[in-house]
Amino acid sequence: MVGREKVTVIGAGNVGGTTAQRLAETGRYDVVLLDVVDGVPQGKALDLLQAGALLGSDGQIVGTTDYRATAGSSLVVITSGVPRKPGMSREQLLEINAKIVRDVVTQVAANSPEAILVVVTNPLDVMTYVAHKVSKFPRERVVGMAGVLDSARFRAFIAAELKVSVKNVETMVLGGHGDAMVPLIRYTTVAGVPLSERLPKDRIDALVKRTQDGGAEIVALLKTGSAYYAPSASIVAMVEAILLDSKKILPCAALCKGEYGVNGLFVGVPVKLGRRGVEEIVTLSLTAYEQTALAQSAAVVREHCDLVDKMI
Repeated sequence: MVGREKVTVIGAGNVGGTTAQRLAETGRYDVVLLDVVDGVPQGKALDLLQAGALLGSDGQIVGTTDYRATAGSSLVVITSGVPRKPGMSREQLLEINAKIVRDVVTQVAANSPEAILVVVTNPLDVMTYVAHKVSKFPRERVVGMAGVLDSARFRAFIAAELKVSVKNVETMVLGGHGDAMVPLIRYTTVAGVPLSERLPKDRIDALVKRTQDGGAEIVALLKTGSAYYAPSASIVAMVEAILLDSKKILPCAALCKGEYGVNGLFVGVPVKLGRRGVEEIVTLSLTAYEQTALAQSAAVVREHCDLVDKMI
């Protein structure tokens, strides 16, 4: 049907499957769900197609193992990869996921050379670097889902602490995902009032710590899995900002070329998202502490990027 853009989700696990569900339910996109395990994407797609009849969504959804079905996608979400297992070193995880992302992006670039890539595979900043290197797409069309999730967690915890609507809470985080995030408390407000005027430092520090450990807290509770509701909602927030050309500013992993003192790396920064992808990296003034924390986060990313350069 004319007017609906094609969005492909690579990886039909919990994050990918739920992302496909959220996208399909908008009715604004035709969705392709791809996975290497035959039957899984087809089964989930069929289930979602039938749900569309109840939700009034006419968007088509196809499950496949064949990249030819993804051809002409406007945007591709990459969730493929393996989680870190007990006994696995960080270098082993990097190597495995870098090769997965390399192979995925090679296929995606061949079939959808004009697509925008949204990378979700961990370690996020490094895998976005791999996607950019392999695809050779311009930096505007490669972006990683990082700070959107951390910001959402932080907003949720602040709202619960103060017993206010999440709609009243605005925040921004920089740097890597999880424990490497750099929360900008000075830019965090509740109905326009700085958070530091609503909560004492020890409570703010506790909320920051809980946000940094947000994924691990969920893993500990689930015992056999990890978060996927909030990550998928974070992905869709980015997809919508891009394809609806909203110019929304969200914290994402973007390729910095001197911004915030970072050069040649993907790190979490405030990004204006629109139909061209990363349309602007928004520069905020940082304190010496914030700048140092961001530099430390970037140094870890650089070390890992140097490693994957030798692997792929």
